[in-house]
Amino acid sequence: MSKFKIVAKTFAGLENILAGEVRALGGESVVVERRAVSFFGDQELMYKANFHLRTALKILKPIAEFEVAKRDELYDRAKKIPWTNYLALGKSFALDSTVQSEMFVNTMYASLKVKDAIVDHFREATGKRPSVNPEDPDIRINVYLMGNHCILSLDSSGESLHKRGYRVGQGDAPVNEVLAAGMIMLTGWHGERDFLDPMCGSGTLLIEAAMIARGIPPGMYRKSFGFEQWPDFNEKLFAEIYNGEYEKEFNGKIVGSDISVKDISIAKANIRNASLSKVIDLQVQDIITLSPPFSNGIIVTNPPYGERMKPQSIAELYTAVGNTLKNRFAGFEAWIISSSLDGLKSIGLKPARKIDLFNGALACSYRCYELFQGTHKQSVIIKKRVV
Repeated sequence: MSKFKIVAKTFAGLENILAGEVRALGGESVVVERRAVSFFGDQELMYKANFHLRTALKILKPIAEFEVAKRDELYDRAKKIPWTNYLALGKSFALDSTVQSEMFVNTMYASLKVKDAIVDHFREATGKRPSVNPEDPDIRINVYLMGNHCILSLDSSGESLHKRGYRVGQGDAPVNEVLAAGMIMLTGWHGERDFLDPMCGSGTLLIEAAMIARGIPPGMYRKSFGFEQWPDFNEKLFAEIYNGEYEKEFNGKIVGSDISVKDISIAKANIRNASLSKVIDLQVQDIITLSPPFSNGIIVTNPPYGERMKPQSIAELYTAVGNTLKNRFAGFEAWIISSSLDGLKSIGLKPARKIDLFNGALACSYRCYELFQGTHKQSVIIKKRVV
């Protein structure tokens, strides 16, 4: 199979994790970009990228790249693309545009120009036009226009890859599935230690952890991918990928708890829908009174923050969380994400690592706390004596 350029989109802060995933999958000439990773591969790798990559939001296949000196050139260059090779009559399409250009202050105007170019190309080539369906298209086309530089790509994913397909309900502020997987992978955890989320909400971090530990591909639960509507879709090849042997044994514990009875009920439904009820244990419990369900494990959690919480409430909650971690969870490694820097300061622990991430539009700090017996200084002295 011939090889071509592929672009995987992700969140800021997860680019290097995604690049590692791409290399492990067999991607060639991997380049880390802003919120994206580009690489080369064939049709099989493109299918695998959609099915296997945990930290990718979209998998794009660029089909044209050019410079635009004036606005009319966008239409002219787009119209010359052989769209009948990519879009069959009877199939609908929609455009997804990212535009930062002085020529096109209005993103919708740039999208309209490309849409008109596609429709007019079809009219001249076939005498008919394809239909546009912004809500549920068969084919999605990505327009990227930065300054004078334009890239037109086919979106092989369809709906965003964070929509795994296992979620049947959600709490007030669920963490995005791709972000959840990235948070876990940033810790270096792959199932070696027991895993705890003491503020688990609707269970996304727990499910993503279980999928990582068991080797379950994130695309396993999806009903469809965009490339299945392409004229060159290889159904046999994709069936071989989908039906491959991936799952591995996991004998550790994955435990979640939350103070909300409603959220635990939603988490149970999501976990059951993902067929992971035997892997994940749940309980209704306030983190302040929670006792460790095991020793020397890892904690990854997404506590409340943002506009829903008053500053005083955040300070009180995070202070209580910090005291609980210090007093009850010695020997654990705790990773906490929050947009509230004041809240994180209230934890009262010195982070071993800080990573900048985004949860939606919220800029967040993702911090690792190593929970030693006694003080960190005492722990270092003990380790030196043992050595």
